[in-house]
Amino acid sequence: MNAAHVWAAITAVALLGFAFKAVGPAVFGGCELPSRAWSVMALMAPALLAAFVMVDLAGPGWSALDLMVVAGVAAGIGLRLCKAPFPVVMVGAAMVTALLRWTG
Repeated sequence: MNAAHVWAAITAVALLGFAFKAVGPAVFGGCELPSRAWSVMALMAPALLAAFVMVDLAGPGWSALDLMVVAGVAAGIGLRLCKAPFPVVMVGAAMVTALLRWTG
C-alpha cells in the first residue's frame, strides 16, 4: 500500500462522513431517534478510534508490530484507567516505550 492509496482512503472516508452528516438531518429532520440508536452511535467513535490505533500499531499484515510500542500503549491505558491526567498518561506511555527500547 503506497501513499496514494492511503490518501485515497482518507479522502473516501472524509467524503462519506460529510455525506452521512448531510443526509442525516435531511432524512431524519423531524424524527427522534430511539435511545438504543443513540447508545450505538455513542459507541461507534471509540471503536473506530481503537481500530485506527490498532491498524497504525500493527501495520499491514501485522508486519510492523512493535511489542515495545504496544507495551507503551498498554501503560497509557492503565494510567488512564487510574484517572491520571492526560499529560501524565502521554509522558508515562512514552517513558515506558523509551525505557523498553533503551534496555532491549
